[in-house]
Amino acid sequence: MIIRKYKPSDCEYLIDLFYNTVHTVNAKDYSEEQLNVWATKNVDLAKWNKSLSEHYSVVAVEDDVIVGFGDIDETGYLDRLYVHKDYQNRGIATAICNELEQAFEVCEIVTHASITAKTFFIHRGYNVMKEQQVIRDGISLTNYVMEKRIV
Repeated sequence: MIIRKYKPSDCEYLIDLFYNTVHTVNAKDYSEEQLNVWATKNVDLAKWNKSLSEHYSVVAVEDDVIVGFGDIDETGYLDRLYVHKDYQNRGIATAICNELEQAFEVCEIVTHASITAKTFFIHRGYNVMKEQQVIRDGISLTNYVMEKRIV
């Protein structure tokens, strides 16, 4: 597996990976209604590309297949971290997260972790600051504001 910088030509594939991962991996913790408002089929490709291009964004590639991606901004906000549904529990999220956490010289990294990802981040030394409800199209989704202090 290699970790490389994001390229705009990756964007469409990342949107599909995101959709499929959310609708399979996160299905154990969220209802179908919640999954449908979290990851819709109507994603603004230009908006995603702009965000991924402005952040430090990386993709994990194994045998010419993108198996995961993540991004962090210069303030230390870790925005996205997703691993392909068929490549779970292989250290891919760990490798991506290691790369993202080293990207900037910040004192703390903050993420909004799903119920599904909460344990992963706790094992990485993140602390839950608060549980919150995010409302999308009138549907409530639980996630956790988590932070990790970098020493």
